Amino acid sequence: MGPRVAVTGLGAVTPLGTDVATTWAGLVAGRSGVGPITTFDAETFPIRIAGQVRDFSVASSLPGPGYGRHLSRAAGFGFAAAAEAMRQAGAEGCYAPHEAGIAMGASAGRPEEQELTEVMTAYRRSDGHDIRAQRPTGMLLRQQNVGVEAIARRWRLEGPMIGVSTACSASTHAIGEAFRHIQEGDAKLVVAGGYDSLTTWLDVLGFTLLGALAAGFEHDPAAASMPFDRERRGFVLGEGAVALVLEDLAAARARGAEVLAEITGYGTSLNAYRITDAPPDGTGPAESMARALADAGARPSEVDCVVAHGTSTPGNDLCETAALKTVLGEFARGVPVTAPKSMTGHLTAASGALNALVAIQAIRTSVIPPTINLRTPDPKLDLDYVPNRARRAPVRTALANAFAFGGTNGTLVLGAGGGS
Repeated sequence: MGPRVAVTGLGAVTPLGTDVATTWAGLVAGRSGVGPITTFDAETFPIRIAGQVRDFSVASSLPGPGYGRHLSRAAGFGFAAAAEAMRQAGAEGCYAPHEAGIAMGASAGRPEEQELTEVMTAYRRSDGHDIRAQRPTGMLLRQQNVGVEAIARRWRLEGPMIGVSTACSASTHAIGEAFRHIQEGDAKLVVAGGYDSLTTWLDVLGFTLLGALAAGFEHDPAAASMPFDRERRGFVLGEGAVALVLEDLAAARARGAEVLAEITGYGTSLNAYRITDAPPDGTGPAESMARALADAGARPSEVDCVVAHGTSTPGNDLCETAALKTVLGEFARGVPVTAPKSMTGHLTAASGALNALVAIQAIRTSVIPPTINLRTPDPKLDLDYVPNRARRAPVRTALANAFAFGGTNGTLVLGAGGGS
């Protein structure tokens, strides 16, 4: 085993707030950040709600004018979250540039509505002139690695650089790979997490056609995301970013940093089942969780809290419950399971990092946020999902899950980090 890995900084931009403190307060209060879509005119769409980031400006996080001109909406969230995390860590300039790296999860870039319209209506004139002009730098806004590079450039992170696009498990995989880089001695510090914004007409349309989104909640958006409830109808799209600063624990202590938590284990797996459906018996997620616990050297009896993927889709919630029963065995019914997506919607590529943040804050504060909108028990889902009200409980070891379309799974084990 290599160096132990500490978390020394957290940053967040979510539908509940544009920093960690506001986001955490909203989660503990059981407040929903789901409301009408404002990023495009959704009036004619069957789904018109999402968990959107509001009252946000990236400008205060940027080092100067023009620095963020190639940042997409999602990458702007990521930059601001990284800035907050680095401020809390107080680690700027503490390591040589080659000792510091970055690993961020994000969706692969896609064109915006206006760009698609221009492409579809483009033409070539009979005199041979080129088709309608496109901005030469426009493609940069759609490149997944541009936001990663901007964060790296701002804080001179010249060591390992990883951009991960594994759908809804991307930020968990990014944090896990950052964890491995520090364990293997490739870096002393890695900024890790994820950012995403799929509240676009194209994404809303696509997920609507798949039948994956909760419908019929335009007049009560806050009630739409209901993980583990018998009446759950689908997930709610969200957007945002969460960043963690990971450090070699010994190096962090040597410079006097506050250790917020430790990452002690990481596991990943592939369902090899169906692209959009989770296996009902929970086999893929169970493998991911079991590997993470084995990596951490932790027993099922030591798990105090699970931050669930908990999407509010019929298949995922059934699969995750089955997986938890397989992995935790006789202890499963005694472990609190919380689903942040009930309040934020699904932050897609950033959702796993949000779950890691919730696990860390639960460890730090001994408060487990609720799963809201859990009103009608499902007889097939019989674990303790912390319904509707936050709970005070000591948490020293937590699991944070992330599962994705395509069958990719990731699990992190987080601990209190108070040992020698």
